[in-house]
Amino acid sequence: MTGWFLAFGLAALAFLAMLLLGRIPRSAREISAAALLLGLAGYAWQGNPGLAGAPRSTKPVEGQFDEKLAEERRSLGERFGPTGQWLILSDGLGRQGKTKDAANILLSGLRARPDDATLWLGFGNALVAHADGILSPGADFAFRRAMALDAEGLAPRYFYGLALARNNQLQAARGIWAPLAESAPEDSRMKTELQANIARIDALLAQDGTAAP
Repeated sequence: MTGWFLAFGLAALAFLAMLLLGRIPRSAREISAAALLLGLAGYAWQGNPGLAGAPRSTKPVEGQFDEKLAEERRSLGERFGPTGQWLILSDGLGRQGKTKDAANILLSGLRARPDDATLWLGFGNALVAHADGILSPGADFAFRRAMALDAEGLAPRYFYGLALARNNQLQAARGIWAPLAESAPEDSRMKTELQANIARIDALLAQDGTAAP
């Protein structure tokens, strides 16, 4: 009932305001009153004043974005220029949880620069993120394409091995990371990290009774 009292009260106040402040002529008063009554009729037809309010949450929905992975990617293979601009746009969408759009942006970049290994690498990572960490056939192809275009690069092999390891393809990950660790500069952070990752893989393979190659 409170909703009805408020509705009629507001209608009455609106009509008084039109009379006192708007100074509408006598000939228009009936039309104005009819308009207010029509509004109340519509409220009675479609509204439900007896229902409690349902407040909406204004908290923004944040997508998951691996900032550490993005920083690692930038330190290994990304650069300024057109390629970097595509990747910055993709990262921005990824931070908003728009993983599909993040991948599509890089696909647009690849149409313009089909032989760019860094874009193929970013596309592979974006597809993995969109699939909640799953290495899909499309992502696998993107990583392999990046490695084919940049056979000596660290980044394609590192991130492809990382995706394989996270998908429990440990032998394949080790096969990519082992030669990469051997070729990495002595005492470098990359070499130390790869050696630690390979040691963990060997321990897991030993538990399963699988010998490392």
